[in-house]
Amino acid sequence: MNILLRAFAPRRTVHAHCDIPCGVYDPAQARIEAESCYKIIQKYAESSDDVFRTRCLAVKEERAELTKHHIDVMWHDYFKPEHVEKFPDLHDVCWKASKQASQVKRTVDIAEAQKLLDLIDKIDMMWRETGGPAATRLHTA
Repeated sequence: MNILLRAFAPRRTVHAHCDIPCGVYDPAQARIEAESCYKIIQKYAESSDDVFRTRCLAVKEERAELTKHHIDVMWHDYFKPEHVEKFPDLHDVCWKASKQASQVKRTVDIAEAQKLLDLIDKIDMMWRETGGPAATRLHTA
């Protein structure tokens, strides 16, 4: 039986953000999660309810981790060497954004959340300037 299983086993393993390398990428996914972090931090600061504030922290940490995931997907799966030629700071911006998502995960400082949004905006600009929407999204007439 093992011989049969090995014969039909995949020869190569591939990884994608959705289990199928679909080619659909958009930094808006990261931005939505990062905006959620920003708004949760605002609500946290406005509340005196300890239970609510505890829930805010848990959800913010989840959203920050999702932000980091979406940044990493853009960085590792969408961006190619020719994009780095066009934007030599691409790796640095993505690295800083991923690190900033970790920072937002462990703080309730609204300024840190804004820094993350600003870095995602830079990634979005690079994505757009490298043909992102036309190359990765379905367009209808």
